[in-house]
Amino acid sequence: MTERVEKSDKRGLGAVVEAARATGEKRGLPPVHLWNPAHCGDIDIVIRRDGTWLHEGAPIGRPELVRLFSTVLRRDPDGFHLVTPVEKLKITVEDSPFRAVRVDRRDGALVFTTDVGDEVEAGPQDPLRVETDPVTGEPAPYVHVRRGLEARVERPVFYELVEMAEERQTPDGPQLGVTSQGAFFPLAPAGAHR
Repeated sequence: MTERVEKSDKRGLGAVVEAARATGEKRGLPPVHLWNPAHCGDIDIVIRRDGTWLHEGAPIGRPELVRLFSTVLRRDPDGFHLVTPVEKLKITVEDSPFRAVRVDRRDGALVFTTDVGDEVEAGPQDPLRVETDPVTGEPAPYVHVRRGLEARVERPVFYELVEMAEERQTPDGPQLGVTSQGAFFPLAPAGAHR
């Protein structure tokens, strides 16, 4: 039985690679939200909390392969999947699938770059949010990338946001936050950065 699972996993992985390549990088992201293949099972791919992609416990060392897989990643109600027109394989994501590793301010927008090379402008369609650990008080900031997929904002990038932040009165009281595309995104209660 283990041998059959391994063969199925490799065939599934190969099919995902072929389908992702067939869509072509130059044509943009594949329309995974329109594909409705049958669920084919789980594949031993894990995206760790630190952003490392593993296959069968070993890091996927080729950034272009990780980028390719990221283009066919979809979040469904039952979890994260690599999706092609004919296969849907469930993977494990420990936190969020992407990391926001850079932020730039361009024409009134905060533009985040992810570890797989995507760029997203924070705004009403792609909000920035911060969860706070109730025990440690540690902030966990995220930015929406596309169709339910988020990037965890890396600590140095979050510090840059705090440097850009301003205090504002909100319905939840005074907040420290940033503005992008005319939307205000709270980062922490006012004075938290002092």
